[in-house]
Amino acid sequence: MSGAAAPATTPGSAPPRAGRVPARTRGGTAHIYGWLLLLPAAVLLGAFTHFPAVATFVESFYSTAKGGRPARAVGLDNYRTMLEDPIFWKSLENNALYALGTIPASIALALLMALWVNGKIRGRGLLRLAYFTPTVLPMIAVANIWLFFYTPDYGLVDQITKLFGAGAHNWLGTRGTALVCLMFVTIWKEAGFFMIFYLAALQQIPPVLAEAAAIEGSGRWYFFRRVTFPLLMPTTLFVLVNAIINAFRMVDHVVVMTRGGPDNATMLLLFYIYEVAFKFWDTAYGATLTMVLLLILAGLALGQFLYFDRRVHYR
Repeated sequence: MSGAAAPATTPGSAPPRAGRVPARTRGGTAHIYGWLLLLPAAVLLGAFTHFPAVATFVESFYSTAKGGRPARAVGLDNYRTMLEDPIFWKSLENNALYALGTIPASIALALLMALWVNGKIRGRGLLRLAYFTPTVLPMIAVANIWLFFYTPDYGLVDQITKLFGAGAHNWLGTRGTALVCLMFVTIWKEAGFFMIFYLAALQQIPPVLAEAAAIEGSGRWYFFRRVTFPLLMPTTLFVLVNAIINAFRMVDHVVVMTRGGPDNATMLLLFYIYEVAFKFWDTAYGATLTMVLLLILAGLALGQFLYFDRRVHYR
């Protein structure tokens, strides 16, 4: 009697199951599911980040449409106007000074605070809350608080300086002190935010490293310089990138406290873009300035990653 031969099976192997989905099909399905999960975020990122950036780049080569006159292609005229604009160069200089004055101070202060509140001290939780409180305050509220501090004759700063025999001073109305005053506000607000990242990184360092260093007789400064700080380099790189971005996108404090004055002494680049695009309604020139800002931020971020990548110790 003839019949179909049964499929051969090796000893110890399970017989094939009917309807079993091949591994390649399962992998393809998982791949599709992954892209579907990313689709909402990708759509939002493209619609509100990449498309506006491309549109801004294109608009920088056109004139601003006004009334019944449509926009027309002007080539590099907006960029030539920018190079001849003294306020642009002044705002760029102010922004560079502002970044140099706030970034190192904020990071150093954040690291010192994190090292302090990471130790075993009384009231450690309350101290952490006090350091972090400025971070949760709205930018406009912070600006108004410090606007009162800097009020001539009645503000907190003048009340303190009077104890040392100094007279009243218009801190925000003097060219030599206005930008420095904005720097202090930024340092006060951002140091607590950066402290949280350093505190989290310090708590990830194994305690056995400190114990081994103590057995070897290493001092605290030597242990910090050779062990703690190198292990904090990934956090430092992350904080540094955020600090630079924050330094070049500062506009809230300028709007409330100085509006770019006196005599453009506190005119930062993003505030100048805001004034050009929304006060003078020259959107094409505002787009040109925006592209310069984006190129500056992209260049600084890329330079940081290329420079610090060899110096960062990842675990």
